[in-house]
Amino acid sequence: MSERQNRPIGIFDSGVGGMTVLRALLRQLPAEEFSFLGDTARLPYGTKGRNTIIEYTLHAARRLVESHAVKMLVVACNTASSVSLPALRVQFPDIPVVGVIEPGARAAVRVSPKGRIAVLATEATVRGGAYVEAIHRLNPEAQVVSRACTLFVALAEEGWLEGEVVEGVVRRYLADIFAAQVKPDTLLLGCTHFPLLQKAIARVVGSDVHIVDSAQTTAEAVSIILKETGLARTTPALPAEEAVHFMATDNVSRFAATGALFLGRKLSEEDVELVDI
Repeated sequence: MSERQNRPIGIFDSGVGGMTVLRALLRQLPAEEFSFLGDTARLPYGTKGRNTIIEYTLHAARRLVESHAVKMLVVACNTASSVSLPALRVQFPDIPVVGVIEPGARAAVRVSPKGRIAVLATEATVRGGAYVEAIHRLNPEAQVVSRACTLFVALAEEGWLEGEVVEGVVRRYLADIFAAQVKPDTLLLGCTHFPLLQKAIARVVGSDVHIVDSAQTTAEAVSIILKETGLARTTPALPAEEAVHFMATDNVSRFAATGALFLGRKLSEEDVELVDI
């Protein structure tokens, strides 16, 4: 195995939501090592301007490339993916860069029987229109409606995943969309926080609506690129607790506690390195 194959995959998110992508990657690629950086000092990105988001993303990526020599960058943040990928690819031309927008759009188009797709995301992702553009590249006839669901992020990070209050918030955001005479047949969760609320969302929109989480399709895209570029590790599978180096830019105790919800396993404060980017 070459030295480059042996390098870790770098994953970046504005906070902890990207651990839903990390969780899918750990299942898809058990032999790989990962360096995960959550920019908790500057979250949320979803309400910030385009230039600020690009600046923060470049800082995080530079840390992963220079300090961890990563062989690939995965932008596990929908907001950052929607605006920062071109800048990242210019800045790091020798490293594959993967976002969550394209894989999510492909999955939504694939499962939508009538091309009627609703995208739930942060304010910045909706404003940037990246999902709409990606879906229309794949299916120009698709009917796409987008909705910024800002409170979903807070609910997920507080661990409020089900119950009357959560379903009330979901209904407030989505009732008009799914009460329309021609309603969407597919719902794309365009924020890495939102899969934690999937059960509550499904109860509100109904069982006849396909719900797409881009985490698994992103993991599949990463796997394909690793094989195509010859960067896939060929060593035996690693124990999950040894496969990831965690970093946060602020409040590692909250990062660990909240991250455990997204990762689906225990994560202690001692597992997280406090870094400055």
